[in-house]
Amino acid sequence: MIPIYQENQVTEIFSRQDPVNDAAQEVRAILEQVKTRGDAALKAYTKTFDGAELSTIEVDAWTVDEGFRRADPVLVEILYRAAERISAFHQNQLRSGFQTSGERGIILGQKVLPLERVGLYVPGGTAAYPSSVLMNAIPAKLAGVKELCMVTPPGKDGKIAPNILAAARICGVDRVFRVGGAQAVAALAYGTESIPRVDKIVGPGNRFVAEAKRQVFGKVGIDMVAGPSEILVIADGASNPQHVAADLLSQAEHDTAAAAVLITDSAPLAEAVQKAIEAQLPTLKREEIARASIDGNGKIIVTESLDSAIRIANEIAPEHLELCVEDPFRYLNDVKNAGSIFLGRSCPEALGDYFAGPNHTLPTGGTARFSSPLSVDDFVKKSQYIYYTPEALSVARESVSNFAKKEGLTGHARSVDIRFDPVGGES
Repeated sequence: MIPIYQENQVTEIFSRQDPVNDAAQEVRAILEQVKTRGDAALKAYTKTFDGAELSTIEVDAWTVDEGFRRADPVLVEILYRAAERISAFHQNQLRSGFQTSGERGIILGQKVLPLERVGLYVPGGTAAYPSSVLMNAIPAKLAGVKELCMVTPPGKDGKIAPNILAAARICGVDRVFRVGGAQAVAALAYGTESIPRVDKIVGPGNRFVAEAKRQVFGKVGIDMVAGPSEILVIADGASNPQHVAADLLSQAEHDTAAAAVLITDSAPLAEAVQKAIEAQLPTLKREEIARASIDGNGKIIVTESLDSAIRIANEIAPEHLELCVEDPFRYLNDVKNAGSIFLGRSCPEALGDYFAGPNHTLPTGGTARFSSPLSVDDFVKKSQYIYYTPEALSVARESVSNFAKKEGLTGHARSVDIRFDPVGGES
C-alpha cells in the first residue's frame, strides 16, 4: 500500500542518491565489439538478446510500406491526428538566425543549421511505443534534419511491429534498422557496414541503452540520459480520488522503478486516494509492474497548504507535474522545476503522452532543474559570424591588444597589431 507522510518528513524520503549502474562494464564491452566488428557484432548480439537471426539489418522501403498496411487501422488514424497536433505545437519552436549591422560596417550574426543525420532509438518487444516515434521524429523533421535513421529491436522472427513501421512512415523516417539495445547505440555512434554514423542520438530505452548513450556522448550528441518515469500530482480536497489514483497508476505501470507521488493539503483525500489505488491495481493489465512501483516508490505527502506543495514540487523537479486544483493558472508561475505541467482536473498525464502536442520526452531524476523537454532546438546547431572593416578593426585595435596582453597572450595581441604595424606589433 502506498504510504502517507507528513510535510516534515519530505527531506528524508526524497534524498536522492546516485544509482549504481551495474551495466557500465557490459555496455563498454558491447560498444567496443560493434566498433571493431561492425555488422557481425550487431547480428551476434541480436541473436543473443532478441533471439532473432538477421540476414539483413536494414528494413527496405517495401517492408515499411507493408507494415503500414498491416498496422491497426484505428491506431493509424489516431497516429495521423496526433502527428498533426505534435507538428502544430513544435512548429512554434522554429527559429531563424539573425544579423545586426553596426557602425563602421561591422556585421554580426548567427546561423541556425539543422543536424545532417540523427539516430532515433525506439524500444521494441513488449515496450513497443509508436508514440515515441512521433515525439522524436516530428521535431527532427521540422528542424530540417536531412536523414533520420531509426533503430528498434526486432521480434524473434526478425520483424518490426507493424504499428512502429506505420508511425515511422507517417513521420517521414528515412531509414529503419532492425537492431536494438546498447549495440544499436554503438552502431549509430561509430557506424557499421549497414548503419551510418549519426550526429546525435535521441529516444528512450532501458538502462543498457541509457548507459550506452552516456558512454558515446562526446563522440555524438544525445538528447538526455533518461531515468524511470515520474509523476507528481498536486491535488486539493475537492479533487476526485479515483481520478488522482488513476493518474498515479498511469505512470506506475511503466516500470517497477517508476515513481508516483501525490502531494495534497487534504488528509481525507490522501486516505481516499490510498484506498482507490488498492482498488484499481488489480484491474491493470500490468498489475505486477504497477504494484512493485507503488510499493517501492509511491508516496503521498500531506502538507499544510498548496503553496507548500508547490515548494516541495520545485525541490523534487518531477518529469510530469499535475496541478489538480480549482485554479491551476494561479500556481503556474510558481512552478519553477518540472518537465511538463498538466493544468486542472481534466488534464491527465496520458494526454501529453499521446495526443495534446507538447513533447513527451522529458527530463527525469530531478534534471528538470536545468534541462528541458525534447524540442526542435535539439535538432539544430548554431554558428555565429563576425565581419569587421579595416576602419572598425583600427578602432577596436587598442582594446583587443591590451586585453590580450593583460591575459599574457602576446600572440593574440600581435594578430591584431600586425595589421597596422608591418614589423609585427609590440610583443
